[in-house]
Amino acid sequence: MDFSDAPKTPDIPKENPSEPEQQLARTEPSSKYFCRITRRDFVKTAGLVTTGWAVGRKFSSLQPVEAATQVEAAHDTAEGMATVALTINGTHHEVSLDPRVTLLDLLRENLGLTGTKKGCDHGQCGACTVLANGRRINSCLSLAVIHQGEEITTIEGLARGEELHPVQAAFLEHDGFQCGYCTPGQICSAVALLHEAERGDASLITADLARTGKAELSTDEIRERMSGNICRCGAYPGIVQAVQSVAQNRS
Repeated sequence: MDFSDAPKTPDIPKENPSEPEQQLARTEPSSKYFCRITRRDFVKTAGLVTTGWAVGRKFSSLQPVEAATQVEAAHDTAEGMATVALTINGTHHEVSLDPRVTLLDLLRENLGLTGTKKGCDHGQCGACTVLANGRRINSCLSLAVIHQGEEITTIEGLARGEELHPVQAAFLEHDGFQCGYCTPGQICSAVALLHEAERGDASLITADLARTGKAELSTDEIRERMSGNICRCGAYPGIVQAVQSVAQNRS
């Protein structure tokens, strides 16, 4: 049979791939690049997704007004202020401040007592030394709120009017300073050191721990007990002599 004259079936045009299929074809990763995501990227992405889900779950169950109230309350709590009352150099102070404020910043920034110095801000140099109930502390490491009701003494509170504290006078007499930046902390530390020796407190190098009564302040004892206060100018000989002279006058 001759089918040359039979009608031909019309060609069905091939459908063009849709736009999403084209994008998928263009972006489908090859084996060469399939594992380019790093472990760190995966952890970061998983953390963001989990956090978003948790936050959405919490607030989706709340009415809009209730959710807004909780957010505002959390904001107020984060911005909350604390009231601390303490006595500084014989004067009572009641201050409202951020509970994260250190005693050093309260003294310098809030009360203008700039004699106490900020040196390292890590409790390593001793320039910020003050007395809290007679005990020497690094004020840069101590939050102001934990000293509620305590008596704080700074370098400004040692003198009695025009009369210098004996330790202050001894530092002048024996040249126990040079630039003077560390001197307030050195003097406050020395004042506390003398009280500790009178109580018989031992140091790391005290030989006889069974001995009672007033501790003997040898040169090595003073150096050890003052080791938390750094003098970058190297005025240590004068500092030791000043402390020794006050100790001898009290004996």
